[in-house]
Amino acid sequence: MSSRLPPTRWEVAGEDNRGYGQHFAVQVARGVDVDGEARFLDALAPRGARILDLGSGMGRVAAALQARGHDVVATEPDADLRAQSEATYPGLTVLPHEALALDPGQLGTFDVVAIVGNVMVYLGEDTEVAVLERVRELLAPDGRAAIGFHLTAVKAGSRTYLADEFVADVTAAGLRVVHRFGSYELHEPHDEYAVWVLAR
Repeated sequence: MSSRLPPTRWEVAGEDNRGYGQHFAVQVARGVDVDGEARFLDALAPRGARILDLGSGMGRVAAALQARGHDVVATEPDADLRAQSEATYPGLTVLPHEALALDPGQLGTFDVVAIVGNVMVYLGEDTEVAVLERVRELLAPDGRAAIGFHLTAVKAGSRTYLADEFVADVTAAGLRVVHRFGSYELHEPHDEYAVWVLAR
């Protein structure tokens, strides 16, 4: 019998994080463009790519990628966010797994693995390298991972994850940094937010 995974910081924060889903529900209802990350990921991917969205939240990125013709697998362990995703994007299937519960032998590999929306700063304590190793296992040989997060703890329950520490963890996991940007619109790097493109 497998031991339970350590609780994520998202789980520990609990109700303090409910504003995330509410915020995007309002944005979608108003017709606001919420596809910024999806456009970035679409540019990284070949047409009709296999894309894994880890921590897909309320589904906006995965749904936008699916609408662009990609074969998308979305995963979200938070039951409330899965329910919101299913209600907002009924054509999107969302698995209930966190990253370390995914089996590369069952899922296969992906052209792009996306971990956007601050997922990395909400992982369980000391699981960052293990998650990055799982990302490497899930990447096709020439695949790329796209990861974006606030470098300092500005969100409820999140951690500070500075660039040097993240790059060290990337290297320890058998990955390498291909690009670093300051936003999904490719702004130059800065100390508040980072968007990384990684490869094997």
